[in-house]
Amino acid sequence: MGILSQLAIIHLLLWAAMVVCQHEDYDFGDEYDEEPDHEHPYYFNFHPSTQHEVPHFPIPAQCARECFCPPTFPLSMYCDHRKLTTIPNIPIHIQQLYLQNNDIEAVLAGPFTNATILREINLSYNKIKFHMIDHGVFAKLSNLVQLHLQHNELEEFPFPLPRSLERLLLGFNKISRISRHALEGLPNITMLDLCNNFLDDSALKGKQFSILKNLMQINLCNNRLQTMPPDLPPSLMYLSLENNSISYIPENYFSRLPKIIALRMSHNNLQNIPHNAFNLPNLLELNLGHNKLKQVFYIPRSLQHLYIEDNDIEIINVTLMCPSIDPMNTNQLTYVRVDQNKLTAPISTYAFFCFPHIRTIYYGEQNGNVNKSTQLRTPVFRRFLTPEEYDETEDDHETSDHETEEDHETEDNYFHANFQ
Repeated sequence: MGILSQLAIIHLLLWAAMVVCQHEDYDFGDEYDEEPDHEHPYYFNFHPSTQHEVPHFPIPAQCARECFCPPTFPLSMYCDHRKLTTIPNIPIHIQQLYLQNNDIEAVLAGPFTNATILREINLSYNKIKFHMIDHGVFAKLSNLVQLHLQHNELEEFPFPLPRSLERLLLGFNKISRISRHALEGLPNITMLDLCNNFLDDSALKGKQFSILKNLMQINLCNNRLQTMPPDLPPSLMYLSLENNSISYIPENYFSRLPKIIALRMSHNNLQNIPHNAFNLPNLLELNLGHNKLKQVFYIPRSLQHLYIEDNDIEIINVTLMCPSIDPMNTNQLTYVRVDQNKLTAPISTYAFFCFPHIRTIYYGEQNGNVNKSTQLRTPVFRRFLTPEEYDETEDDHETSDHETEEDHETEDNYFHANFQ
């Protein structure tokens, strides 16, 4: 009996080894265009308490008639680009639901009745309005991690939402209001995209973002803000505020945001920057292009990329940027873009003592008199690289000496919603 028991255990282990786990991401291949085979349903295991694993009891992998459930990805249901006006019933086993690019106007509770383990929903590019979302329909999805609602017709921040949510994308809507309670109960949110909405200063007076203790990225570009958003959480690492009407940065505003890595504030109305406004220990990228700045400011030692193009700067005072030199803790600045300012001479060579790692300064064309531009003798400065430095950068997207505004256009885009 002992030998038989051991053989039975070995047989059970071999059978378990044949289970193939479900991938979270679907690679769109040729099979996306194939019709689902309803005559031969795919079988997999199910256990309602498991989020990531293929469940344990074999049942047929059902799929909504309007959608496609790839046999190789049985936990995903693709209903996108199908001119749907309503959400189909969602089978109990589905974890990823893709409904983008349809004509859906309402999110009703009925189709989600059995969707107990949904982790991702993509409802972008539809016609959903705030009042057409059944109250609590999302809050009941206790395993939901990512929700896409960008490119809809939402007038208000949707709520309530599940505590499990980590990434919420609401860009390209008509949101002008954020209820005081809309962000309560979201302790796990790390990324919030609100770009291209109708938010103004009054919408943020309630300091709603301060309760998001794990927020790492917030995108507020292309709104109607005139002042900096109040009380952002100290966990923040990426802040996007491009294309607003912000005219000043309060003293010590960033002292409560020590983890900021990238700050983008291009296309605002900034005129003066407090000297030590960006004294941040982790800042790597700073974009203040297309403002009204007249002089430079202190550059933290960690900064690598600085964009101050299209401002009103006539002279770059290197001493303001670098008041002292520390051979044991050198500045890390490698790239500076200063085109479309009012410079008449290149940056002082003292800059290369303060910023020994500079590789490129893009001067481009400078604004002279009205309707007239000038060009410095060296439109692009490139420092000679040592063989070791060249090996490090040979795969980078270094541009040619004929750089133009178009060459840099993509650098002005706001943070991608799916940053890694």
